[in-house]
Amino acid sequence: MQSADDVMDMLAPSRRSPGIERIAESSFYAVRAWDLVAEATERVEDFSSNLTATMVVGPNGEVTEFPVAELGSPVHALATADGEVHRAHRKLVLPSLSPRTLRAWRPFIDQQLRDLWAEGYRGGGIDWVGAIAERLPSAAVAKLMGLPARDSDRLCEWAFASTRMLDGMVSSGELEESVRSVGELVDYLSGGLTRARSAGGNSVIGDLARLVEDGDLTHDVAVQVLVQLVAAGIESTVGHLGSLVWRLGRHPEYLATLRSDPTSRPLFIEETLRTEAPFRGHYRHVTRDTELGGTALAAGTHLFLLWGTANRDHRRFHQPEQFTPDRAEGSHLSFGRGIHFCVGAALARMESLAALDFLLGHGSDLQIDVSDARWHQSLLVRRLRTLTVSVGDGTRNVDRP
Repeated sequence: MQSADDVMDMLAPSRRSPGIERIAESSFYAVRAWDLVAEATERVEDFSSNLTATMVVGPNGEVTEFPVAELGSPVHALATADGEVHRAHRKLVLPSLSPRTLRAWRPFIDQQLRDLWAEGYRGGGIDWVGAIAERLPSAAVAKLMGLPARDSDRLCEWAFASTRMLDGMVSSGELEESVRSVGELVDYLSGGLTRARSAGGNSVIGDLARLVEDGDLTHDVAVQVLVQLVAAGIESTVGHLGSLVWRLGRHPEYLATLRSDPTSRPLFIEETLRTEAPFRGHYRHVTRDTELGGTALAAGTHLFLLWGTANRDHRRFHQPEQFTPDRAEGSHLSFGRGIHFCVGAALARMESLAALDFLLGHGSDLQIDVSDARWHQSLLVRRLRTLTVSVGDGTRNVDRP
């Protein structure tokens, strides 16, 4: 089977293209230009966020359509919902994810980093991805949602299964296993929601349970909102935390500045997000005959909005392939745009800043082995599978506040 990068090379048109091209003979169109991706996110009447189908790439590069749910189906929730439905779902979870609310979470995140580091550092090093990047977001999501901390590792496994169903490069056996795992997640969250209806509690699941109890939200829709918070919230932050440290290892020339000037750290994070979007792209359903960038689109076809590719559009950014933390050329698209801008962006940024602060606190003996980094193969996500980090005896920063 081809690698995800091989397929992405096949999908990405040349710089001379209008920025949108049909993918092989399929019903999908790759949108790579920054301005066209931004336009598509604003034309919500033409391009629905309902996830009706995803691409599947066969062993010979053929692209087919994998149906997910019908346009307008009640299964679409939060990020895959449109209009008033989307706004209602977003309103439910935003209070728990506002920057002001999340500032109080920093001590919890810092303690999790210390604990996970102490647990995972063995034999002179630590697999940053397996020991921290995959576990910190899961712990944060469990706490946010009001789920038992002991279940956080299972949440990560389920989140990966949710995105694996949609990543376009899985075997039939992997797809079957992913569907089974997502079914487990749905059952788990459904049970948690039912228990919360009697127990209450100050959490996302408690808030949703009260709405279900009052008849303002159905149980099934509440579960779908919870599924999306688990899947997208964990997947995107895992990917970003891995890429952030990988970039740190690739660019040691910035270490001195990052250590001496904490105000430079958010800029480093944003440039990592621009160059390494955690989600390569997301889909839109074309609701009626229309056009984008001069390309005619028939109702029922699909767009694949390539966030990561748009972030490297030379028409938007100067020398876009160059990693430049102090660039001032406007925002990236890694958290989406418009009404579907990622609700968990503030949480992801807080976790990444905490992780960067933690690693930089170790001093000059920090070593990041980018030579052994391995990437997950997917059309949907950009995520490391492993990355080795070492720092002296590994204990210096464990007890640092």
